[in-house]
Amino acid sequence: MPKKTKSSKTAKRSKKRGSKQRIRKIPLRYKFLLGLVITFGLWILWCIITMPDINKAIERTRQPSTVIIAENGNDIHSFGSVYSEIVRADELPPYVIDAILSTEDRRFYEHFGFDIISFSRAMAVNLWHRRYVQGGSTITQQVAKNLFLTANKTIKRKVQELLLAFWLESKLTKEQILSLYLNRVYLGSGTYGIEAASQKYFQKSSRDMNMLEAAIIAGMLKAPSRYNPIADVNRAKERAAVVLDNMVKNDKISDFQRENALKMRIGPEKNYKVGGGRHFADWVYADVNDYIGEREDDIYVATTLDQDLQQAAEKILSDSLKSAEARNVTQGAIVVLDKQGAVKAMVGGINYNKSQFNRAVQAMRQPGSSFKPFVYLTALENGFTPDDEVNDTPINIRGWKPENYDKLYHGTVTLRQALANSYNLASINLANAVGRGKIIKLARRMGITTPIENTPSMALGTFEVKVLDMAVAYASIANGGYAVWPHAIEEIYTRDGFQLYMRTPDEPERILEEGAVDRLTDMMSDVINYGTGKSAKLPFFAAGKTGTTQDYRDAWFAGFTDKYVAVVWVGNDDNSPMKGITGSSLPARIWKQLMLASNN
Repeated sequence: MPKKTKSSKTAKRSKKRGSKQRIRKIPLRYKFLLGLVITFGLWILWCIITMPDINKAIERTRQPSTVIIAENGNDIHSFGSVYSEIVRADELPPYVIDAILSTEDRRFYEHFGFDIISFSRAMAVNLWHRRYVQGGSTITQQVAKNLFLTANKTIKRKVQELLLAFWLESKLTKEQILSLYLNRVYLGSGTYGIEAASQKYFQKSSRDMNMLEAAIIAGMLKAPSRYNPIADVNRAKERAAVVLDNMVKNDKISDFQRENALKMRIGPEKNYKVGGGRHFADWVYADVNDYIGEREDDIYVATTLDQDLQQAAEKILSDSLKSAEARNVTQGAIVVLDKQGAVKAMVGGINYNKSQFNRAVQAMRQPGSSFKPFVYLTALENGFTPDDEVNDTPINIRGWKPENYDKLYHGTVTLRQALANSYNLASINLANAVGRGKIIKLARRMGITTPIENTPSMALGTFEVKVLDMAVAYASIANGGYAVWPHAIEEIYTRDGFQLYMRTPDEPERILEEGAVDRLTDMMSDVINYGTGKSAKLPFFAAGKTGTTQDYRDAWFAGFTDKYVAVVWVGNDDNSPMKGITGSSLPARIWKQLMLASNN
């Protein structure tokens, strides 16, 4: 074999070295960048693969909505997620769309789902402030997020949002995307979509909104919980003014139109205080499933609530307690029924936002002398007459020595005098003569559901009752002696009008002797005409009874007119004493104002 020359060996070694040198010429940083590109590509692919099923996105489960409605048809409150009928963008007044686009996405008709200018501006502002101040999402991106994604602020979600936005822009028209947005966007108080929000806040269709209402809706998109009219109507108006300014800057309206819009009315001709009756709504909502069972449909619950009377009751109680702040009285409750037991107004406290505890149906307080009509009615059913006499003299029962409010003894008095002037000693003696067991049975028959202790002090109302129970019991006196079942729900129906429940009137059931009730009613009218309830005197028929407990911890006025039964309680949640507040003072005045309002 021929020998390999030195030159050929050298050439081979050179070739090998050259090959190695060429491999080493690829810098490490390029390999790193290549790895990053491959990793990023795989991550984008993963984002695409893990995107939600677009065809099933709209089928997300939600809590069925329950809308509580007042007697006049207005919404009181909504529970669950309230969606409305579908409204197309072209069905709305032009200024509604102008308000939304001027505030949320000025270049909506120009971009392809992602607005580079808005995004860059938002990023610059956020970097300047070193925190999240502005968002740069387009309406298309918001639709993608609302329909298909969660609200989690992750990089993956933002990438998927952008990809979905591009997909939406390629598959749908701008008008379709805008319609999707208008019908699915969250607008506070459990409402989704512009139609549900308009019905909630303005009691009208979104097709009928005026320019100021449209600006309020557009302004809410930034922060629905903060800028909705229920949270703060003045704040909502201030935000709406910003929206109108945006519309002027975008040449959608003139300065004159802006000034005109700011003067427009919000809501229907009759402006109801948004958010009133919340304690009532909670009470009704808790019982809905007892009527119709578990369900998946959105429902409407028509109730007996008189919205005018409800708002009058809330205002009268709030104003009255403010005027008595120096007397250490911080809370109150009111229940108004008609004579058949329909709840026409219910105030469970002076500020629902601070306390959802419903003092009208949950609190248990001593009724004091407002329980005395039960004692006298029992006596009348057992042969006594209003002119029969009873002793108002000192009592000593195993060391218990009760007194009258005026610290005096009045000797022999008639039943009529004793009730009108709320004599304690006469009432105790009468209860002992009639039999306390009979009084307890009568109270049970009339609607008192809480335990009643059979003690000598029972005649003075030293046990605890609920405000609603007292209203029910007084209603059986007001209607001539028939049983009363408190009720608030008249009808329950689905969104498409299918009736699930309709209340039928109860069969009258007499539980009290007619003659005894008539005589007691006459005696209770004396309480107001010349007795302890003079502060509640009205220019028309009224009967009632005051109540005050030991150390002024509770003060009551309970009574009725030809139209309504109402019970008022004031006191403190911590059971601390008030300063001289009696049933004949503040509660009686509140009751009088309430009955005057109910007669208008």
